[in-house]
Amino acid sequence: MKLHLGIKSDPIQKRYSYEWLFNIMKRLGIKYLQLGGFLELPLLEDDFFYRLREKAGKKDIKIKSLFTAHREMSGFFNGDTHMEKAARIIYEKFINAGALLGADYVGTSAGPVYLDMIDNKDRGIKCYFKHMKELMGLAKEKGLKGLTIETMSSSIEFPTFPEEIDYFMRTLGGYHEKNRESTVPAYLLGDISHGYADKNGKVVFSNYDQFEHSIPYMCEFHFKNTDNIYNETFGFSEEEQARGIVELPRIKDIIFRNIDKWPVDNVTGYLEHPGPKLGRDYSDYRLESMLEESINALKNIF
Repeated sequence: MKLHLGIKSDPIQKRYSYEWLFNIMKRLGIKYLQLGGFLELPLLEDDFFYRLREKAGKKDIKIKSLFTAHREMSGFFNGDTHMEKAARIIYEKFINAGALLGADYVGTSAGPVYLDMIDNKDRGIKCYFKHMKELMGLAKEKGLKGLTIETMSSSIEFPTFPEEIDYFMRTLGGYHEKNRESTVPAYLLGDISHGYADKNGKVVFSNYDQFEHSIPYMCEFHFKNTDNIYNETFGFSEEEQARGIVELPRIKDIIFRNIDKWPVDNVTGYLEHPGPKLGRDYSDYRLESMLEESINALKNIF
């Protein structure tokens, strides 16, 4: 297994151009981008994605992954047929965009069930599985290598717990095994800052335990830091590492101690940095230094 380092594009949205990010990535020697979802994406014509792929290629950057940023697929879980239809349309648009970009993987968080409608959980999961099985077929037609599902940090977002992770991946994995010629696999997108703290703030399932449990299903993951109850997320500058709980050497040990369990040969960890406050002169300009500090911290360990 080879581990690669990439960047997710979320923090530049409405702040900087993709060309700005590509220049920084080239300077830092980062070749892989995970394009983060944004509001206009499902409405854009194909030419937008062709041109973005071309711009990235001129800087020797591959848009390797496309992943949502705003829980766009939650319509599978809320019991409303109109929202379900919208989620399906959006997911198909993401798959088409990923294919045009030349991405290997397209993915989403599965979506939450409403906290006040928790009884919809089982129905929502069955609805999600139904659509995912069909979407795995569409992704195959479009030439993708897989669809991804992010591990989460809440009892109303799935999958979070070990038994949920196993249930989701064995269900979709079993379907793929029976339909290998017509579907792509479903993988996990892990996150080194995700774990589960209950409503009293007690950690029940740590970020390290979740990450390690997910490795047999995981093809890519997010690098980001967090606090002791998985509330805030931030990067890996010296100051951020001092206040965060994520120990990068421990993550490295987990990754390589389980090297034979990864389901793919090439794994990419994307820096998913939230960036500074958006839309303020005193903060927007800080993004470049924040990305650089975190990338260099990751390089120092990995």
